[in-house]
This record gives sequence, structure tokens and C-alpha cells, in this order.
Amino acid sequence: MPAHHDPSPYPAGLRLAGRRVVVVGGGRVAQRRLPALVAAGAVVEVVSPETTPAVEGHALSGEITWTARPYTSSDLDGAWYVVVATDVPAVNRQVSHDADERRIFCVRSDDGDAATAWTPAVGHHGPLTVAVLGNRDPRRSASVRDEILNRLRSGEIVARTDQTRTPGVTLVGGGPGDPELITVAGRRALQEADVVIADRLAPQALLAELSPDVEIIDATKLPRGRAASQESINALILDRARHGKSVVRFKGGDSYVFGRGFEEVQECAAAGVPCRVVPGITSAFSVPALAGIPVTHRGVAHDVTVISGHVPPGHPESLVDWDAVARLRGTVVLLMAVKHLAEISVALRKGGRRPQTPCAVVQDGSMATERTVFTTLEKLADDVERHQIRPPANIVIGDVVAVASDLLLLEDGRRHDLTG
Repeated sequence: MPAHHDPSPYPAGLRLAGRRVVVVGGGRVAQRRLPALVAAGAVVEVVSPETTPAVEGHALSGEITWTARPYTSSDLDGAWYVVVATDVPAVNRQVSHDADERRIFCVRSDDGDAATAWTPAVGHHGPLTVAVLGNRDPRRSASVRDEILNRLRSGEIVARTDQTRTPGVTLVGGGPGDPELITVAGRRALQEADVVIADRLAPQALLAELSPDVEIIDATKLPRGRAASQESINALILDRARHGKSVVRFKGGDSYVFGRGFEEVQECAAAGVPCRVVPGITSAFSVPALAGIPVTHRGVAHDVTVISGHVPPGHPESLVDWDAVARLRGTVVLLMAVKHLAEISVALRKGGRRPQTPCAVVQDGSMATERTVFTTLEKLADDVERHQIRPPANIVIGDVVAVASDLLLLEDGRRHDLTG
């Protein structure tokens, strides 16, 4: 006789917004189920004498209701969906029986065969929801889901006719340079673009992944060299958007951190062109972190100041009060400042910052060519010249640098002990 196979489950997308969902049990299984139910807009009630701190946190924030007592059959009155997640088999069987009597679909964490519904492994990619059921094998389901999502996000799975093609402009911050450090939303915007207008510091490897029919425009904003004017970039953005294209303005770091992003948003608003912003990971904080330097550290720095050094102290266009910066005790991060480090160092020391203040210069942060130079404020400009540091480079000034360099020396010593 042929082997018996259970019928396959019938997949459906439950619309739970505003509908009552009961979760019986307050342990780790319930804790994992709650975020998705809350995100779906369900009116969630947890029934359990005790809960984990995370479940209690959901209740304290008002996202769910926690009824702190044992389950009773009347708890299912008015419910649309039930999740059973206790470690008491008798309770699980009772809830399942009560749900069957009321014709309420019920998920059981202890016995999938006795359940009337299974929870798929779920993930999201833009407007798409990916749900995988692995015949009661949650690890397999999650593995397949992750593989699908990774391929969607990397562009290996591309169905352009199914993508969101909304005319307008999206400002995308590409992060510090490593293409792996762009946000999921940023990568998705690139995949859905008809036109990409990219700066030099935007992760170039991501452009190579785009479909051949995507128009890629190099904004050629080269430091100390040939540069497209902001006016011509604005004109390009508006021209393509007015022709019904989905335009991505692609920059390094974050568009709103010395990226002139808000100027482009203003231009779009004035022209009546829809525009949205996808934030990026700013190099001001990520590059020091990748180099092992915290910009704040308990007991060392309670503040961090990010400054553009594209104009030197004393320049009529400078908006920086360097005397005030010099009086700060926290961390100073300089961007676009390599050219003017000598003047900046003098201004900070003149304003009262110690000449021996620890400094670090990180060139090509997050890239394969990254290198870090540790120095002091009085030697900063000379060491940058001696090591032939060139843009892009981040300069970190403050005692957090000493904390980081001490740790690096300790790690180097341990490696030497292991290999020496």
C-alpha cells in the first residue's frame, strides 16, 4: 500500500489588525510570537500567571494586555486566533479543545499535529511578505526563508515587473563604503530604480549589481578636483523624475550628514516632485567603530561633536566656533578635514585643548585599504603628512582614542604571546 501523507496546509495571510488574539503562556515561545502579532495590529492578550521580562515589557508599553492568572475557557471568547505556548500539557490540550469548539484556529508550540494552524517562518522585503512552512520543521523553514530574503536583497532574485516602481526621488545613504553596510531599505531602493545618480564615495560595488537597463549617472563630486555643480545635479534629478522615472540619489554615509541631502529635498519639494529619504550609516560614527574606537565611553566621554573641516578656522564661510569646541571635554570627529588639519590643530590648542590630546586618523574606513594612524593633537598635521594620508579620512580627537589604543596594544600583546 502507498505510504500515507498528511494533506499539505492551506496557506493564507491573516489580517489581524483590530482583531483579538489570545496567547496562552508567557515564556520564551510566547515572547518570540508577540512582535509579529503586534506588528500586524492585533489586539493581543497574554494569559499566564508569570511572564518573561520581555513579555512584561510589551504589557507595560501598552502593546499588549497581560492577564496574570491561569487560563480559563472564557479567555477565548471573541478571539480570532489562539497561540498556545505553555509547558503544561494538560493546559495546552484544554486550550486546543476550547478553540476547536469555538472554531478558532489554534497554534500549539508543543504538538504541531494537534494544532489547527502552524506558524510559518516570515520575513519582509519591501511590500513582499515571504512565509515558509517546512512541515513542522522550524529550522528548515527559517533557513529557506533566510535564503530567499538574502537573494532578494542581494539582487540574485530579481523580478523587476513585480517591484514597486514609483516615480519620484529617493535619497539613499550608502554607508561608509563597504557595500555590506548599506541598509536593507537602501539596497531595495537601488534595485527598484530606473536611474541612479551616484557620488564617488557611494559604494561602487553596488552599482555593478544593477540591471543593465538602469541608467547610472556619475555625479563626479571629486574632492579638490572636477565636480558637478549642485545646480546641475538638482537639474538631473528633477529631469528624470519629471519623465516618470524612479530616481535614486546615491551618496556615501548619510545624506543628511554633510551630504547636502536636504538641499535636494528642498528642490524636489519646490518642483512638486515626490521625495523620500533612506538614511545611511554615517561614517562619523561607523568608521571609528570599525577601527576599534568608540566615540563615547562611560567615564571618558559624555558628548561627541561632528564637524566639517572643508573650510579652515578663520575662513569667512566657517560656521564653527572653534574656541567653544576647544573647551569641550568630549570627542570631536572631523570629516573632510585632511587639507586643513594644521589650522584646525592650532585653533583647538589655542582654545585650550591639550597638545597631548589623543587623536586617530582613519583613512578609507570600512574598505580593504583602511589604515589607522594614532597620534596627538600637536603632532596631528605632521603625522598625517608623514604617513601620506589622503581623503576620505575621519579624524577622531579625544580621550576615547587612548582607550582604544590601549586595548589594541593589549590585543597585539596577546597575539604576540600566542604566536611568539
